[in-house]
Amino acid sequence: MLANSHVPNVLLRAPGDRELSPQAAALSSLSKLAAGSQTKRRHDDHVSRARPQSGIDAAEPLVEIYPSDAVKRRALTWNGMTVETVEVEKHCRFESRFRGPTHLLALFEEGARDEGVTFVEGLPRATLRNYRQKFLFVPAGHEYYDWQEPRSLTRAVYFYFDAAALRIDPRAEFSDLLIAPRMFFEDARLWDYAMRLKALVDQSQPVNPLYCEALGIVLAHELMRLNHGTPPVETPVRGGLATWQQRAVTRFIEEHLEEQISLDTLAKLVRLSRYHFCRSFKQSFGMPPHRFHTVRRIEHAKSLLARRSVSVTDVGMAIGFSETSSFTAAFRKATGLTPTGYQRSVA
Repeated sequence: MLANSHVPNVLLRAPGDRELSPQAAALSSLSKLAAGSQTKRRHDDHVSRARPQSGIDAAEPLVEIYPSDAVKRRALTWNGMTVETVEVEKHCRFESRFRGPTHLLALFEEGARDEGVTFVEGLPRATLRNYRQKFLFVPAGHEYYDWQEPRSLTRAVYFYFDAAALRIDPRAEFSDLLIAPRMFFEDARLWDYAMRLKALVDQSQPVNPLYCEALGIVLAHELMRLNHGTPPVETPVRGGLATWQQRAVTRFIEEHLEEQISLDTLAKLVRLSRYHFCRSFKQSFGMPPHRFHTVRRIEHAKSLLARRSVSVTDVGMAIGFSETSSFTAAFRKATGLTPTGYQRSVA
């Protein structure tokens, strides 16, 4: 979603009560624009690229950027999280500001400036010139402000976390664990998961919401690890899911092949947190839940296509695809054949 807009004049002040330039006074929340974008239809086989209709509320602000016409923005939203890519397209001074009830993780894929100051409430101001491949974390309720004269065109990714929806462990609130702001830091594992999520925003094809949600949970877990100062060591999952848990999950998926099944639903079914469920499921089945669900849908589609009297469109709808093109793309990716080609091959 492109989220550029002209907004009414408001008086803004930088940290330290410095009045901003008249141009910067044009900044205001993008939430009104976001709310208006919710009229975009949401298909049942991919997550919305408009502002959220669930999860992070549309009334909550995005990072405000001035001038708005200097940047190109695109967002992808699912339960508990929004990922937004921002590309600066003009060599001009620009300013950014954020304060909201969601956590903000900023990844700067490209970025260098001749002059500028970055402020995150709770930390000293920073004047780092080259911030390429660095992160910045702003806890919910904290202020973030940045102005700069760019040396190169900035490319950034903003991750907005809903603290309540992205609960890692039922015994601990995400909002209680991620309270420390961090500025211009690096972490290889965090970078890996963040770039995977960025790739989902960039691609034009529909994406699987279960996969998005799972990656978001892992990214949040990595942030929690950094906050606690623990080393990036994978704790082995012994045994994966218990037999009764495997049966319960597979039966539920088979009975709801045509639906988008949330990780919350599956995790509650076997009495695990979403994070531990994802790890245990992969240990047991050799693939994450979203891929298992897709595999079972395609296998069911094959059995339906074997009946010559059934159309490709009807088969796609039977397994939860609202558009034949989406079904064809998913089927071809899984089998190497189009549904029509497969149907002919089994005739």
